Amino acid sequence: MPAINLFAGMARSYKFQPPLSDSIGMDKPDGQTELRILLLEDMPTDAELVEEALCEEGLSFIAKRVDTRDAFIRALEEFKPDIVLADYKLPAFDGGSAVQIVRQQYPAIPVVMVTGAVGDEVAIELLKQGAMDYVLKDRLVRLGPAVRRALAEAQDIRARKAAEKALLDSEARYRRITEGLTDYQYTVRIENGHAVGTTQSPACVTVTGYKAEEFAANPYLWIQMVAPQDRESVMEHARQILAGNDVPPIEHRIVRKDGESRWVSDTTILLKDASGKLLSYDGVIKDITERKQAEARIRKLTRLYATLSQTNQTIVRTTSRAELFSNICSAAVIHGKFVMAWVGLVDETTHMVQPVCHYGAETGYLTNIVISTDDVPAGRGPTGAAIRKNCVSHVNDYATDERVLPWREAALKRGFCGAAGLPLRFGNKVIGALTLYTDEPGFFDADQLNLLEEMATDISFALEGFEREALRRQALEKLQKALEDSIQMAASISEMRDPYTSGHQQRVSQLAAAIAAEMGLPEAQIDGIHFGCLIHDIGKIGVPAEILSRPSKLSSLEMQLIQIHPKAGYEIVKSIEFPWPVAQMILQHHERLDGSGYPAGLKGNNIITEAKIIAVADTLEAMSSHRPYRPSLGMDAALAEIAGASGTRYDKQAVDACMRLIKEKGFVFNPS
Repeated sequence: MPAINLFAGMARSYKFQPPLSDSIGMDKPDGQTELRILLLEDMPTDAELVEEALCEEGLSFIAKRVDTRDAFIRALEEFKPDIVLADYKLPAFDGGSAVQIVRQQYPAIPVVMVTGAVGDEVAIELLKQGAMDYVLKDRLVRLGPAVRRALAEAQDIRARKAAEKALLDSEARYRRITEGLTDYQYTVRIENGHAVGTTQSPACVTVTGYKAEEFAANPYLWIQMVAPQDRESVMEHARQILAGNDVPPIEHRIVRKDGESRWVSDTTILLKDASGKLLSYDGVIKDITERKQAEARIRKLTRLYATLSQTNQTIVRTTSRAELFSNICSAAVIHGKFVMAWVGLVDETTHMVQPVCHYGAETGYLTNIVISTDDVPAGRGPTGAAIRKNCVSHVNDYATDERVLPWREAALKRGFCGAAGLPLRFGNKVIGALTLYTDEPGFFDADQLNLLEEMATDISFALEGFEREALRRQALEKLQKALEDSIQMAASISEMRDPYTSGHQQRVSQLAAAIAAEMGLPEAQIDGIHFGCLIHDIGKIGVPAEILSRPSKLSSLEMQLIQIHPKAGYEIVKSIEFPWPVAQMILQHHERLDGSGYPAGLKGNNIITEAKIIAVADTLEAMSSHRPYRPSLGMDAALAEIAGASGTRYDKQAVDACMRLIKEKGFVFNPS
C-alpha cells in the first residue's frame, strides 16, 4: 500500500489492513479504528518482518519507523502511537533509553522490545525499566500475542487509574455534598472520665440499620455492632479518647442490623475545658465500604500483575521446564503473596496428578492428598478441573464449596481459603496444572481469572518454546557436524595433491583459532576462522602437482600460477552459504596491510579481520615447517618475520596475540 512521509529522514509511516474478517476490535480514542504502532528500528528489512508478523496476527494498524532519538521523541508527540516496538541496539540510539523516555513522558504507552539475542541481565533490566514484554526477532510468531497482551495490560492500567481517580473524585463529592446527610454523627458527654450520655444523629440508621432510639435503649450497642475481630482495637481507641488523648481516625468493620458487614471510619474531635479536662467528644462515622472494596480489588490485581510480570521475566531467563516450574511457584508466593503454589503433571497411565515442585506453606499437604483428572470426587477441585476442562478453574471458599470436600480439612488447617488451577498446555493437550492458594475467601473474580488465563497461555508458550529450541539445537548440531565433515574432506583432497605440506591447513587452523581466542573474538567468529583455515589453500587444486612439489625455486610464470590459488579457492566456495565469510577468508589470506599482498593488493581495513589473523598464522606455520624447496627456517625466524612487519604487513593485534601464545603461554601445534 502507498507510504506517507510524515517526517523527514528515515521516519516513514505505512498503513496495513488485514482482511475484514481478520480485523480485531479494540477500544480506540477519538474514533480511531486502527492501531498506531511506532517502530524504533534501523533495519528496514527487520521492520518489514515485524509488520508481516503483525498482519499475520490479524492486526489492523498504521506503522511508523524511526531510527534516531530526535525522530523518536518527535514521533511520540506528533504520531501519538498506541504502542512502541523497539529494537535494543541502534547505531545512534538504544532501546533502553527509548523505554526510559516513554516511561517518563508517556507512561500510558506500552513498550515491547523486539530485538536480536541479548543477555539475560539486559532482558531483565529492560523489563524492570518498564518494557512490558520482550520478543526475539527469530521468534516473531510471538509478537502478535505479545502486542495484544501489552495493549490489554495498558488498557487495564488506564482503567485502574481511571477507577482510582473516579473513586477519589467520588469521595471528594461525597464530602462536599452529602456529608451532613448520610454520615453518622454522635456526641458523647464525659463526667469524671466516664461516658454518661450519648446522642446519635438520624443518619445512624443509614449507616448501621439501627435507629437513634435503639442506641439510647442499649448503651452497649455501639461496641456490640463492631465485628468481633475489630472489637479490641475499637475498645483501645475509646480508652485513649477517655484518657484525653487526641487520636487519628480509626477504620473497622461493623455488622449492620440486617446482618450485612460494612466498613466504617470513625473520626473524633475532643472538647476540653480551660484546664484540659475532657468534657465531651464528637464523632463522625462514615461508611467506607465501597472504598475498601476498590482498594481490595486494586490490591489483588496488583498482586496478580506482579505474579504475571515475574512469570514473564522467568520465561525470558529460564532454559528448562523444571527451572521454569520452580521459578513460577516461588514468584507466585514471593511477589503474588499467594500462600502456596505447586505444579503437578499428569500420569497418563493412572490419570493422577503427580507434584513436581512447590513453594510456600506446603507443610506436607501434597503428600497426603490424591488428585485425579477424571470426573470423580478426587478430580473436581481446581487442579483436576483445570486439567480436564482445559481452562482456569477456581474455588473461592474451601469452608463451604462441596467440590473440595476431599481436601477441606487439610486445606483449612494450613490457612488455604481459596485456590485456582491453571492448565499447563503442551502441543494439543493439557499435561498438568499450576495451582495457587490464597488465604482470603472470595479472592478470585472475573478480572483475576482473566489474568490467570493469560498467565497459563504464557507458560504454555514457554513450554512449547523449550521443545522448539531443543529440536533447533539438535538440527544445528547435525548440520554443524555435516559441515565440518565436508570441510575436512575438502581439506584432505586439497592436501593429497601437495603431500609435502600435508597438515599445513590443520596447523594454521589451530594457531589462527588460538590467536582469535586470545584477541577475545566471539566464539562464532572463532569457529568461522577454524573452518576457513581448514580449506584456505583449496584453490591449489587448480595448480599442477609438479609445481607444488618441485624442490627447486619456481620461475616467475610458475609463481604466478601459485598466486592465483586464493582467487581459485574463492571461486570454488563462493556459492556455498557458510554462516561465516569463508570465501573472503580464502580470497584475502595472502593480502597484506600495506597493499603488498595478492591477488587484489588490498590495504588496511579493506581486509577482513579473519583474513588478517590467517595471514599471521599461515606465515608463521609455513616458515617454521619444511617445504620442498627448503628446510624449516625455525620458529625463531618465523616470529622475527611477523614481529618485524607488525603494523605494516601484518595486523598488530594478531601479531601481539600470536607472540603471547608462543612465548608466554607455550602454544605448540598438535599432531595432525
